[in-house]
This record gives sequence, structure tokens and C-alpha cells, in this order.
Amino acid sequence: MEKTGINVLTHASAFFAPYLVPTIVFFITDDELVKRVALQAILFQLIMGVLITISTILSFVLIGIPFLIGFGIMWFAVPIIGIVKALKGEYYQYPIVKHFF
Repeated sequence: MEKTGINVLTHASAFFAPYLVPTIVFFITDDELVKRVALQAILFQLIMGVLITISTILSFVLIGIPFLIGFGIMWFAVPIIGIVKALKGEYYQYPIVKHFF
């Protein structure tokens, strides 16, 4: 599988195996760019899971509902943007975790 296909698979895995596929890709590939995409995908899923959990807890006092909606849309839309960019052959950095790399 070429680099573009692996990047698309890594971004698309957010909908069916958000931690498993990027972890496998990270360990089996030799390409540094693909490893970076896989690591960003894992970190993005972890951070979004924490943020959505906190927003769910805060939604009981009504302050977390807007955050829950925003993070839910972001959790769904960001991997789709990554898939589109990968299909075009462009490198995509996840918005929350790009500052770590």
C-alpha cells in the first residue's frame, strides 16, 4: 500500500478503530511522515475523548452543552478533512495536536 493509502486508512480509522489502526500503522511503517500522521491520529482521539467526557459531565449544569456539541462536530469532521487532504496527496495536521510536533 502506498503512502497515500495508508494515510487515508489512518484518518478513516477514526470511525471504526480509532486507536488500533493508527497504532499498528505506527509500528509497521518506516516512513516518518506516515508515523507522524498515525501518532497525531492517536493523540487526537485521546484528547477528544477526554474533552467530550469533561463536556458531558459539565452538561449536567448546562455549561458543557455547547462544548459537547462543538467537540462532537469536531470529532466527526476533522478525520473527514484529513481523508480529503490525504486523497489529494497533501499532509494534514490535526488541529489540537499539531502544536506537539
